[in-house]
Amino acid sequence: MGSKIYVGGLPYSATEPQLQELFAPHGTVESARVITDKLTGQSRGFGFVEMSTVEEAKTAITALNATQLDGRTLTVNEAKPQEPRSGGNGFGGSTRDRSRF
Repeated sequence: MGSKIYVGGLPYSATEPQLQELFAPHGTVESARVITDKLTGQSRGFGFVEMSTVEEAKTAITALNATQLDGRTLTVNEAKPQEPRSGGNGFGGSTRDRSRF
């Protein structure tokens, strides 16, 4: 298990300092990031926290998973590596040859 943690179910009003404050009692927070929509800047309701050690990450996951933040239930678990994205020709990821149309 790494020290990077996925945090889902965040209120859309959640900020990175608030996320850091939530995890700080469980160890040293290396970084806290709320993921936002590229166009609107609105939170997408999830984020990532990186703790300084694996032990601190485990402690934070155990303590915070299924807890409430501003009336929303958090999902806190180990972050999985991002899978490589395929396609990407700007038309919904389709790799179909459009030159025939």
